[in-house]
Amino acid sequence: MPIPGNLLSSTTETIDPNTSGWTAKLNCTINMGIGGRTGGGGCLSVRSVAAGEMQARTVSSYAVTAGTVYYAFADAAGASTERIGIRWMAGATELSVTWSLTTMTASGAWHRVSVAGPAPMGATQAQVLLSSTEAGANVSHFWENIYLGAPVRTIGNLFPFNTESSEVDASGWAPVVNASISRQTPVMGWAVDNYLAGGQTLAMTAVAAGNASILAVDRPTVTPDQEYLAYAYMQPPTVASTAWIELRFYDVNDNQIQATRSVLAPPTPATGMYRQRVSATAPANAASCSLAAGLDGASAGQVLRLETVVIAAAPELQSGTVVPYADGSFEQGVAGWTVANGVATIARTSPWGDSYFEGAYSLAITSSTATTSTIRSAKFPVVEGANWRAQILAHPYAGTWTNVVVRVRWYNAANVEVGVSGGVSYGVPGSAWYVMPSDSTAPAGATQACIDLVVTAATGGAVLNVDQVVLWEVLPQTAVEDHSDGGYATLTLRELPLDDFTITVQRVAADGTRTLVRGPSGLIDRQPITSDLLVIEDHEAPFGVQYYYAITVYTAGGAVQVTRSSGPLTLTLADMNEAWLKDPGNPQRNLRVLVKQAPDWNEPIEQATHRVRGRKNAVIHSGIRGGQEGDLSVWTRSDEERKALRLLLSSGNALLWQVAPGLGEEDMYVNVGQVGRARVSPLAQEQWRAWTLPLTEADMPVNLGVNGAAGRTWQDVLTEFATWADLQDVYDTWEDVLLDRRTG
Repeated sequence: MPIPGNLLSSTTETIDPNTSGWTAKLNCTINMGIGGRTGGGGCLSVRSVAAGEMQARTVSSYAVTAGTVYYAFADAAGASTERIGIRWMAGATELSVTWSLTTMTASGAWHRVSVAGPAPMGATQAQVLLSSTEAGANVSHFWENIYLGAPVRTIGNLFPFNTESSEVDASGWAPVVNASISRQTPVMGWAVDNYLAGGQTLAMTAVAAGNASILAVDRPTVTPDQEYLAYAYMQPPTVASTAWIELRFYDVNDNQIQATRSVLAPPTPATGMYRQRVSATAPANAASCSLAAGLDGASAGQVLRLETVVIAAAPELQSGTVVPYADGSFEQGVAGWTVANGVATIARTSPWGDSYFEGAYSLAITSSTATTSTIRSAKFPVVEGANWRAQILAHPYAGTWTNVVVRVRWYNAANVEVGVSGGVSYGVPGSAWYVMPSDSTAPAGATQACIDLVVTAATGGAVLNVDQVVLWEVLPQTAVEDHSDGGYATLTLRELPLDDFTITVQRVAADGTRTLVRGPSGLIDRQPITSDLLVIEDHEAPFGVQYYYAITVYTAGGAVQVTRSSGPLTLTLADMNEAWLKDPGNPQRNLRVLVKQAPDWNEPIEQATHRVRGRKNAVIHSGIRGGQEGDLSVWTRSDEERKALRLLLSSGNALLWQVAPGLGEEDMYVNVGQVGRARVSPLAQEQWRAWTLPLTEADMPVNLGVNGAAGRTWQDVLTEFATWADLQDVYDTWEDVLLDRRTG
């Protein structure tokens, strides 16, 4: 699948099916290699003519805007070190080249190289350069998975691109104590579709023996009482020292008011990149935040490398959970968990990645004897009278466990216990991860709850790992909501299964007709499930007829895992003189218009008439009769409606025309031809307009997805642009801001 946003063609990116996107620039020939990563099997083989540097470039040049930062990366393998560059052009003239650092070592395994920089003044186009220096003639260097385009950022990251990646320079960071900062390019093999990871890393070097640390210079704005998650890939030194990251909060005067540290527990020896997480809730007087990283007990010259550094709003391990990320994931320790009674001990698992379901760590409960212990969480806010579900994932790591009881203990606002649920008891066979839910109703007066895990070991030295602990109010798994005024319905699906399941959503009419419902990636037909919560706005739902939604979840092998259906729903169109015109891919443009006159339909057909001499009747050969054609006349009643209809029609996309039932018309996808817009009176200030819309019936768009923010927030805009005025040179409309659709 092509890299999203890539300016390069699919052939140039993947070298499949040929090398036509590339040409030699210096001391090389271009050949087709084998053993590529992207599925087609091909890769670019750049072969040296003689010893020394060789360079290959893209055949095409790609339009760029001066002053805008562009990013390029590729996966490489060969017998020598390499670098990647962006060649800035003004027509056929080279202005300059922005080169990456040269990789620190050579590797015959696939690894990432990357570079980013602003297009210089006068630059109108760019090319990608691939460079390596070979020891002799006829030496091949291999490239694939090549990208050129806008910086690839983590959606929701409060840090700007260069602080996240250090691809442009190291200016996003400053030393705090006993540290120097640089950039390095160690050989790092990333997953072929991990487009967030680059080849250039931030490197902190301890100046002398002792503790060393650095700090991001950015101070992103935070919201008090909001939980935030920070993480970074870390490559610690192989010699013993303690690597950590720290989420820090500051008040309006830039005084540090809180710091939460998370220590990396890498395998021994630590040779790779390890993603370490830290989470905390912004205190009441917090105004901004930042991230620090460092080494405790470092030796002089030890290096800590960082890649993909992120601060974002903490995700929910389960939609609606009241358990903070730290207490549910155990990524930085045991959080608020304690041993209420018994001989068991608790700790975060070690080393990194040894046992986990989410993140890289879990809670390790160790019982020295074959007895029962109670492990208790901190208290979390709840609402009395509601049904709540506590759920854990448990994994018998060592020894044997008889059973695990999951229950909830309730407290009032004065921290006085007001009840405890009976809980649910689970056997713990085998060694897999097991889901263990327990439902109960919060009694009167309950404002807080904690989760009890009553665990019974059958053998001494038994270890039980627990991860992804959640507590949430149990809402309907499937719910629908009528938004007739907006011309759409909302379908909410909760508690969907994850891990390689797919989903199909259909709208079922009273006569049994089934129609696929549209989502961001097109019609929802066996699409991967990426979240346990799915909210769909159905802007193509019919008016005046009852229907319901049918949901089917499939396993990775294609078998039906579970089916659901919603309750019945009927949208209404209050005024039968109005109709909806909708753009299925851009529902923010949908418009309700006042109908002047419905179309008088024609149904065209192509025919060839042959009149045979001596025969009365002609011989006629007919094609298939075409879809309906006719002129729809509508009024716009204000300048706002007029502008909205122009925007709706401007794309030339196929539209959906919907009218109230009982008018002898059916919902229809249409293409709109040349539009007429007449004034209804000679008065200059008259806002009404009479529109003539030539309609031609069209098929339902199949591969069209619903445009949306795709996770984009105002914080993403604020992170990238210093003032609102800066947006004017980049976006034409607010819709373009929402969709990150930039000028040029």
